[in-house]
Amino acid sequence: MTPEEEFAEALRVRRKAAGLSLGELSRLVNYSKSYLSRVENGTRMPGPALARECDTVLHAEGELLGLLPDRPARSGPAGPAGPPVRPGLPGRRRGRGPSGAAPAPAGTSGTRGTSGMSGTSRTSRTSGTSGSEFDQLIRRGDARHLLGDMYGAGRLYLAAYRAAEGDDLARAHAVVRCARRWSDPGQVDRELLARIDECLKTLAGREDLPAVELRLRLTAHRAKKLTMGVGDDTAVAGAEPGTSVDRARGVLRELRDRLPGIGAETHCEVLTECRWALYDFAPAAELLALSAELRDVAVRSRSMYFIGEALVALAIDQLRVGRVTAADATVRRHREHAAHRHSTLAHWQQGTLDALMNLWQGEFAAAEEWILGESRTIAETMERDLAVPADTLSQTCLGQAYWLRHEQGRMAELFDSPLMAGVRRRDYFPVWRAGLALALCETGRHDQAADQVLAFAADTGGFTRFPPSGWALPTAAVLAQACAELAVRDVRVGELLPYVPPLRALLDAHPGELVLAGWPTVLLGPAARFSGLLALVAGEPETALGHLRRAVRLAQHSPAQMTRLRLDEARARLRSDSAVVRAGARGLARTALGTAEELGMAAVARDCREFLRLPAAER
Repeated sequence: MTPEEEFAEALRVRRKAAGLSLGELSRLVNYSKSYLSRVENGTRMPGPALARECDTVLHAEGELLGLLPDRPARSGPAGPAGPPVRPGLPGRRRGRGPSGAAPAPAGTSGTRGTSGMSGTSRTSRTSGTSGSEFDQLIRRGDARHLLGDMYGAGRLYLAAYRAAEGDDLARAHAVVRCARRWSDPGQVDRELLARIDECLKTLAGREDLPAVELRLRLTAHRAKKLTMGVGDDTAVAGAEPGTSVDRARGVLRELRDRLPGIGAETHCEVLTECRWALYDFAPAAELLALSAELRDVAVRSRSMYFIGEALVALAIDQLRVGRVTAADATVRRHREHAAHRHSTLAHWQQGTLDALMNLWQGEFAAAEEWILGESRTIAETMERDLAVPADTLSQTCLGQAYWLRHEQGRMAELFDSPLMAGVRRRDYFPVWRAGLALALCETGRHDQAADQVLAFAADTGGFTRFPPSGWALPTAAVLAQACAELAVRDVRVGELLPYVPPLRALLDAHPGELVLAGWPTVLLGPAARFSGLLALVAGEPETALGHLRRAVRLAQHSPAQMTRLRLDEARARLRSDSAVVRAGARGLARTALGTAEELGMAAVARDCREFLRLPAAER
């Protein structure tokens, strides 16, 4: 792609995301529509004045200006680059002359927010690289990344890496950019790890600030990338939990030891990557402290890239610790950020966050409009165009569609749709393996569901090989619900009982948390609820009631969750030795039935009716 075509595509995407026609943009920037048309068709490269105007109008934060190729200084009659300003010629209209300002160099306010351009330019110039080709490739890669084209960005970053041969600092910068790209879910990028290791080797022992900052960034990325594998077939040697956690904690300690000398963007990068490296192993409260710090540093850095990263991370961690109201405020802040960015990927992330909140609040119609509509369209388009790693978006779409049908009691529709093939195809992810067992339960295939749970237990040492947090928590929660469904139907409970204790131990360690699946996809409910379900499977109704009461405190603002919790409590009360406790079961079931019918939770409503039809002796 030529520089003209690169600029043209970025301008076109930005303009359409802003909802502007070519004529409307023409009026806003005070350039002729015909000239803008040639720019947007890739037949004309604009001058810096037009690029700067478009940056301002489209809130591109210097992205478009950064796509202009470096131009040698010219003197004489040729004048400055850009369209001529004469009557009768296309270009800038009379009455408003060009600003005369030179294009902002990489590292100034003209490119602030474009994934940290300042460090790129500084590295290439202080380390001896000619800089022009390298900086241009990095700028173009940053533009592709911000537009959501991660594959295109990766190709440009790799070209920058090759162009910087012999310059250790510049090469390390290019590898940092490569590492920011999303990886294929559940997979470890071995080629990237090799480049990170190579750069770390060349920077070892150096104490100059640029080398120190790059070493911190690369080490943080390495710690995170090593945790991407979710099974023996996707992991790599050296990715053992203790090793990855130690690396992340070590680089955080070094970062803090070197503050305040470390730059804000390096601070942001280390916090971002180390937080993800710790996601499956550290308590949610610890990660919340990191994401709150990240937000504050990102705002000071004025990097739109890290502000977006910080807001998503903060919303995730607030949800996990049960601060749903605070998370809702963070989601609203992200909405403003996404609108400002005019990025398809930011728009998709915002829609996903909104759908998550809609599902939690029982607003299923609003959630369905996004989940089965625009979300899938965006994901299919971006993956078809090889913009993002295959499966990254579609797994989130599938997860939300799965939970929507679960909440609505319409899992049979999922089984009869192509989406079910997606669930089966992704069962190398533990949570999808658990999800298949629950789906089998909810469609009446109880023996198959029990087989699925038992096979999963056999492959994971009886569920003892899960990490203490992260993906393990939603996996255990879905398994708990499947086991509870099988126990209600009295299907092979004796075979399941030996595997209940490790699931209980995992869930019991998170009594005050909400279970979040994906990054983020759906809130499954309080961990205490799933602990209560397993206590009931184990024949401990009083223990179950204690867990369920704790769950109510976390879920009281979620109508859908409260509906399920009331039915759960009714079932637990029915098993109590106390007649007084048992007496309240029927009223709870009636309340749950009313809300289930109101929300359209067909399966829960059916289960409530079945409970209410039980003979008095069984109730």
